[in-house]
Amino acid sequence: MTENISHNIKDIQAVIAKTTKKWNRKAGDVTLVAVSKVQPDERIDAALAAGQRTFGENRVQEAYAHWESRRADYPDLRLHLIGPLQSNKAADAVALFDVIETVDRKKIARVLGQEMEKQGRKLPCFIQVNTGSEAQKAGVDPAELQQFYDYCIDECGLDIAGLMCIPPIDEPAGIHFAFLKTLADRIGVSALSMGMSADYPKAIAAGATYVRVGSALFGARAT
Repeated sequence: MTENISHNIKDIQAVIAKTTKKWNRKAGDVTLVAVSKVQPDERIDAALAAGQRTFGENRVQEAYAHWESRRADYPDLRLHLIGPLQSNKAADAVALFDVIETVDRKKIARVLGQEMEKQGRKLPCFIQVNTGSEAQKAGVDPAELQQFYDYCIDECGLDIAGLMCIPPIDEPAGIHFAFLKTLADRIGVSALSMGMSADYPKAIAAGATYVRVGSALFGARAT
């Protein structure tokens, strides 16, 4: 499996290049975020050896286990928090990550703003949008996005770089990607984190600037 990871990365980057060209975009406009959650060390090391430097993690504690000892060896490493954040983990998240993609409620926005000021780290953040208005899913309802964005900027001092979404599994993803792009244009942000292994070309077509790819890069999750 570790031998395949380098080939997988090349294949994904080739798809990114082909898709961006098709839609009159530059390949450099789209960053591949390798989703390293629950992956064993040998697979992560294989991705690093292949030149991958941007990774996404779902849980703060697991991310520390993966990355705390590796950061010194890879100064160009960029870590994205792509899973839900609990307020009691905000200090650790600000200390470890470079981008927070899952700002989804006022309490988290407020605590993150306080921690960034305390630690002297101004991290770019994404608002997670619940594009399908699913009751069981995290994210800001689209109807409340403008108000929440203003709160993050004006009250919490966050740097909101863009929006993130996870479309409903039983609906066409492309509709939600296009909707997120419309919302981003409406509030005036340019970064879009959307698209995973099964649908990232559709996300690129809709304007994604970050695609979060796990199984297509690392293979099936280790058990």
